[in-house]
Parts: sequence; structure tokens; C-alpha cells
Amino acid sequence: MKQIGFIGLGTMGAPMASNLLRAGFQVTVYNRTAAKCDPLVTEGATAAASLQAASEGKDVIITMVSNDDSIREIYYGPEGILEALKPGAIVIDSSTISPGLVKEIAAAFENKGGHFLDAPVTGSKPGAVEGTLVFMVGGSADVIEASRDVFDAMGKLLLHMGENGSGAAAKLAHNAMVGIHNIALAEGFSIAVKSGVPADKFLELIRNGSAGSKQVELKGRKIIESDFSNQFSLGLMLKDLKLATALSDASGVPTPALELAKSLFQAGYNSGSGEEDLSAVVKTYEAWIGRKIGE
Repeated sequence: MKQIGFIGLGTMGAPMASNLLRAGFQVTVYNRTAAKCDPLVTEGATAAASLQAASEGKDVIITMVSNDDSIREIYYGPEGILEALKPGAIVIDSSTISPGLVKEIAAAFENKGGHFLDAPVTGSKPGAVEGTLVFMVGGSADVIEASRDVFDAMGKLLLHMGENGSGAAAKLAHNAMVGIHNIALAEGFSIAVKSGVPADKFLELIRNGSAGSKQVELKGRKIIESDFSNQFSLGLMLKDLKLATALSDASGVPTPALELAKSLFQAGYNSGSGEEDLSAVVKTYEAWIGRKIGE
């Protein structure tokens, strides 16, 4: 059975590592806040005291952290993954980072005799817990197939998007749409509720009408109940929208809807909702209409 190092045990990483343990893999876990390793140790994981200990001798190393700066630290640091990599090891990054950084890292690992896959996910916390994530993967088809059992333990679908960097680009385009869809949902709710339409009835309509979407299913009830418990944070969505803007600027694609969504998520972040679920962006609209959607 493959030896796996798993680095980053946040909202998504911890349940992903747990599913690997359930599938029978030997998993060594590392997190900067060491206490986050404890629940996984009770499930059979080994806790590592350092990045190097989590990476040395591993067949597969998986990282799930928050941003480009964190990735640079854990990959390039003096005791980082790059220094501990064994020849032939496969590194899978499921964070959402910039495609340019992905290509830089992939080249560095190839030079060290390893392999790199950019494999961000969609599915939020419920998908991570249930093992139903969708992976969008950039890199070698052969390396992906060699890792198929690892991906299958954590998700329901793997889509090979192309060369290194294409997984990251696909995720940013995808999350641009997620952000825009959440703004559309908040705006539709606001128009309906301000006009006297009960929120429950409007949610039933859009679930069954042409305006339905995955975000309606995931976030509609949360908005009505003012339940902003975190499945994927507003702050992380804002970070992804900023990365998507940088990608669109570099490619010359006009993105007016993305720019609007980014500005509204920035407003939500500035008002203190950064650690809440991304659906908390509706609070900006609630302030405008002078009432909560579910009242």
C-alpha cells in the first residue's frame, strides 16, 4: 500500500485525509497547528513533527493549503517538500493557486526526479466529508493513472484538463462562476423578498425553474436560515476571485461579471464576514434592503 504524506488539515484537508485512511492507505499528516492532527491520529494516521518528516520516503504527497504564499513556504522552505522528495514520488496539490506558480513548481519537481499534479477540487466541505469531490487535474496522463487509487479514495470524478497549470486555470474559471452565481442568488432573493414574496416560496421556484443552479441547492436554505457556518469561506472565495481576475487580465479576457462579484465579496470581507461561509455575501444585500432574507 502506498505511503502518503498529507499536509494541510483545514476544512477540506482533514476529511480528505480521513477518507484516505478509510481506504486503507498509510497516511502521515502534518499541520502548522499540530492539534489538528489529533483526530486523524485516532483514526490511524501518524502525526509528523515537521514538513520533512511528513514528506520523506513517501510515495505520494498531498498538499491542501490556502494560498500561493503558503505553497511557496511548504515547497521551497529549508525543510520543505522539495528537499525531502524521494525519486519517483508524486506530489498532488489540491489547493487553489495561480497557474504560473503551478508551472514553476512542476518544473522544480521534475528536475528533482519527482512528478507534480495540480489537482484542485470542487465540492466544498460536504464533498470532502462524503468522498464525492471532483478533481480537475493538470499534468501527465501516466502520472494521473498511477495515482488513480488515491483520487478514487477522496472523490467521485477526476477530469484531466491538460498539462500542468490547466487544473489550476479550470478551478479559477469554475470559482469565478461560483462567485457570480452566489451574487445572482443573493440579488434574486433580495428582489423577491423586498417585493413581498416569501423566501421559502422563491427558493422553491428557483429550485424548479430555469434559474436553478448548484449554488441554489447548496446555499439557498443557508441564506434563508442565516446559517453561515463555513463550508467554503467568503475569504477564500475572494482570494480565488482575485486569482481569476489576474488570470483573465493576463489572457486578455474581459470579465465584467467577475469584477462585480469580486467587489461584492470584498465588501463582505471588509464588513467582517471573511471566516463565514461564502453565502454570507448576501449580508451586503440584506443591509441594502433593510431586512434579513428569511424574516
